[in-house]
Amino acid sequence: MQFITMVPVLPTADMARDVKWYEEKTGFSPVFGDKMYAGLRRDNMSIHLQWHADTKDDPLLGGSVIKIFVDDVKALFNEFVERGTVTEDKLQLNTPWGTHEFGFFDLNSNAIFFVEDI
Repeated sequence: MQFITMVPVLPTADMARDVKWYEEKTGFSPVFGDKMYAGLRRDNMSIHLQWHADTKDDPLLGGSVIKIFVDDVKALFNEFVERGTVTEDKLQLNTPWGTHEFGFFDLNSNAIFFVEDI
């Protein structure tokens, strides 16, 4: 048995808005989807979005956290500063837990971190 990949599925309240946001702000491009479920990809990484009505029976939840590990977080950080996704003060270098990293929230309060082990 071998783990092949992991795909986080994040909740969304507005599929079209969020697909556009991910494409513009993170460089993840839509691969498939409809108004209920969509898959986005960048290089060999995927994020899926699933629509929720944000009602008692179908809560949006929010507050999910994903960490995406990369081999050059500074280059990605510079790209995301240019995209307007993060500001220049968000890069954390030499964290006590041995990483360089930055993060941001999407439009549904999901936290997304990009991390480089050092």
